[in-house]
Amino acid sequence: MENLDKESKYMRAKERVDVLKKFYANLWSYILVISALALINYLTNGFSYMWFLWAAFGWGIGVFFHAVGTFNLNPFFGKGWEERKIKEFMKEDEEAKKWR
Repeated sequence: MENLDKESKYMRAKERVDVLKKFYANLWSYILVISALALINYLTNGFSYMWFLWAAFGWGIGVFFHAVGTFNLNPFFGKGWEERKIKEFMKEDEEAKKWR
């Protein structure tokens, strides 16, 4: 039983690390691509019209929501909420079984 618990903890930690790696890869690609677009924008028209900001804004929204999901920043349905609901449903099941 203890070995199974350790394996379960290891798998959850591994999944968490995978999620973090994906977020940081997304963030780095965002920084590199937007920087390259800004450079191209500067070299072509000297920032007379900063069109690269449209890409930065659009992709930035995606990066923001990816961060919210990765770091459990959602105030409504965060990790704490999820665990409370799981415990609540488990307790309800236990009580329902008690009266059968």
